[in-house]
Amino acid sequence: RKVEVGAYRYKLAFTTLACPNWSWDMIVDRAAEYGYEGIEPRGVEGEMDLTKARPFIRENLSNTKNQLKEHGLEIPCLDTSARFDDPETIDRNIEEARRHIDLAAELDAPYIRVFGDRIPSPELAPKTIAQVAEALNKLGEYTQGIPVMILIETHGDFSKTDYMVELLSQIQSQSIGVLWDIHHPYRFQGETLESTFNRISKYIRHTHVKDSVMTENGPTYCPVGQGDLPLRSALELLRDHNYSGWISFEWEKRWHPEIEEPDVVLPHFVQVIHEIENSLG
Repeated sequence: RKVEVGAYRYKLAFTTLACPNWSWDMIVDRAAEYGYEGIEPRGVEGEMDLTKARPFIRENLSNTKNQLKEHGLEIPCLDTSARFDDPETIDRNIEEARRHIDLAAELDAPYIRVFGDRIPSPELAPKTIAQVAEALNKLGEYTQGIPVMILIETHGDFSKTDYMVELLSQIQSQSIGVLWDIHHPYRFQGETLESTFNRISKYIRHTHVKDSVMTENGPTYCPVGQGDLPLRSALELLRDHNYSGWISFEWEKRWHPEIEEPDVVLPHFVQVIHEIENSLG
């Protein structure tokens, strides 16, 4: 955490979902220009498997690390597609997560992100949760001696805090934490920020922020502060609990090409967060 006199300062990053058409060099340059401290890779130059993306393959790793250092940037988290809800694909997804753990260690990134993700029906919840917990515990064993944690996101059906709490009760490893996406439990499960946060706060290591308004077709994403998510309340909750992790802006341009361009929303996010920080004092 960066702390300046008279104000609480969060470390800010954005996920590369925001800029699917930017080269890695452009991402790094713009991140520094806009005042971010970090970049959270989620697909780079068209490759969603980060272990195969050009900046992160073996022969380019050293240059990429130097480039980040020269720009004063860190990678707080590697975002994988790994999910553990389908018994037939679990082994493949565990292997994907392991490869990303190894890459995160090379990049000095403290976290990788994984998903739960879907629970087919309430009756199958206990079986699915146990299956996800088993996969996470295996990954936790893999990280022994590696300074990387696996974070499960409040995403899909695991954005329902009842399911997330039950999952966490079955975790033995100290290397498992939670990535709190403030949007999903609030928007899709109808939970208040406070109720979600209070139940999982001790596990939260990283935070995703986005904003939206509800329409008859579902949520419409909009620049932060222009929707109705209580962002200030979320930042206040984190501050009051001495959160020292990152605030990462997840602008899903890759999945929703119609939304605003990254060169508009990325600097706007930094401005809005700093305004909230200054008002919190």
